[in-house]
Amino acid sequence: MGGEDGRTAEIMIAEARKAFWVMVGFLAFIWVVQIANALSGYLLSQSFGIVARDPARLPGVVTAPFLHWSWAHIEGNSGPLFVFGFLAAYRGVVRFLGVTALIGVTSGLGVWFVAGPGSVTAGASGVVFGYFGYILVRGVFDRHRIDIVVGLVMALCFAYQFTGLLPSDAFSWQGHLFGFAGGILGGWLFRERRPRAATGPRAVARPAAKGIGEGARGPVPAADPSRAALLKELDDLGL
Repeated sequence: MGGEDGRTAEIMIAEARKAFWVMVGFLAFIWVVQIANALSGYLLSQSFGIVARDPARLPGVVTAPFLHWSWAHIEGNSGPLFVFGFLAAYRGVVRFLGVTALIGVTSGLGVWFVAGPGSVTAGASGVVFGYFGYILVRGVFDRHRIDIVVGLVMALCFAYQFTGLLPSDAFSWQGHLFGFAGGILGGWLFRERRPRAATGPRAVARPAAKGIGEGARGPVPAADPSRAALLKELDDLGL
């Protein structure tokens, strides 16, 4: 038990370390882009943001989350982006990248379809709300008690974030709402698929083998009850 449990803890720590550096790298990248954007008079945001219902600006769905409209804009997004991004990634960076892509596309297309005509939208807040939604539901879909607790704590500590899902002229509520929906969808699509646990040890009949001085061999257990108990205990711990 100790060896298997320790191995699981090592894997989680390694993934958490990767998640930390992935988010550090992401933040460093958008701040470098912000410097160039500010020097250009925010021409990058104007040129590569999302323009509602303009087919030529569909690529903005990919580029808009990396762009912002001011220093205050990127500062306001950076803290929640790092915290929510790390919590979304610490269970596995590969799955996190898939969730991020889904959130980005869902948020961006929602803005493209629903935002006001001629509006240009840029910023990472749609991704932030997507991570928020993902964290809230991941524990339920994965059946991890620890992640359920994390989701509840985040919901209580950041309850004010839900106001960002309501229509407003002060921000891109469309990106927030569709990003949040994308995060919930990602929690279901990227949930852990666990094999069904065996209800008990089973016996499999082995063909009788006869030889000199040998009789027929009886049934041999196919499942190790101690291993089944270990898996159940780890599952109860939320690991």
